[in-house]
Amino acid sequence: MNAELTGRDRQGLPEMVQAVVAHGAGDLRVEQVDRSLPGPGEAVVEIAYGGICGSDLHYWLHGAAGTSVLRAPMILGHEVVGTVVQSAADGSGPPAGTAVAVHPATPAPGSGKYPPERPNLSPGCTYLGSAAQVPHTDGAFVRFAALPSRMLRALPDGLDLRRAALVEPASVAWHAVARAGNVAGRSALVIGCGPIGALAVAVLKRAGAGPITAVDMHAKPLEIATAVGADHTLHGSDAAGIAAVEADVVIESSGSHQGLASALNGAVRGGTVVMVGLLPAGPQPVPIALAITRELELRGSFRFNDEIEQVIAALADGSLAVDPVITHEFDVPDALHAFEVARDASTSGKVLLRFP
Repeated sequence: MNAELTGRDRQGLPEMVQAVVAHGAGDLRVEQVDRSLPGPGEAVVEIAYGGICGSDLHYWLHGAAGTSVLRAPMILGHEVVGTVVQSAADGSGPPAGTAVAVHPATPAPGSGKYPPERPNLSPGCTYLGSAAQVPHTDGAFVRFAALPSRMLRALPDGLDLRRAALVEPASVAWHAVARAGNVAGRSALVIGCGPIGALAVAVLKRAGAGPITAVDMHAKPLEIATAVGADHTLHGSDAAGIAAVEADVVIESSGSHQGLASALNGAVRGGTVVMVGLLPAGPQPVPIALAITRELELRGSFRFNDEIEQVIAALADGSLAVDPVITHEFDVPDALHAFEVARDASTSGKVLLRFP
């Protein structure tokens, strides 16, 4: 039978697929789109789960994530896992039937100066589901995605796809903790315990940091942080309590100037503050003089590089406790409701979309 008449190609894959598409501020749609056809170095992955990230929320709510502004409709999603259903034609990457996580970055060598061992800082780097470049880079909140085989990381036997859906955000947290250096035996403070902050707590715990104090404005994130390894919790309004922590290492993951102020106040003299929460563009009102008088080391943390391999291994052997971070799952047709739940940090952690 003619593949065009049946709506499927010769491999039996549908020609139209359901996708989650941001059209502009406040305009999120679940709609049918043409399935992207794979190039020679691309495999087709049947997506099983996609985690809703803060950047996805920003594209939906504001039509922009930081300085990346939507100029055309864009498929969202970069925290995805699934199974290869069609391997790359050039023979690269995992074979069909392999469960995979996705490293969503495409560095751009030669696009500007950056340390060669840190391709995440490549100026022209693209990321799945990002409007940083024009044309935008579509994401993978779609039933079948054609993805470069170099992005795919085979998952070990025994690591289920639901838990593996946290590979990408856990890699962001792993990179942030690594930016602090050796944390074993050092006290730690995590400001903001959304999914990245909670995962940073888990990574700190695995790395031997302690005691670990978690700070948030809501009870639910603090409950999750405790479940993955926090020794103490504080409400974000407790300025005196935060200042009394005097942590050797602070991970700022709230992405707010208030959170950064708390991070500076909660760091011990000579301590290290790692900033992983993405602040809005433009000047920020923070007590930066504290960084001078306390000789604090302020370090940025942006995405990740090869840490994804270590994260997959740690999830597979159970040494990285992450299950409490996942709080909700929704089928793709309910994506708008899923986004509404994900935006409410007082009731949710990581919200997953299921692609049946």
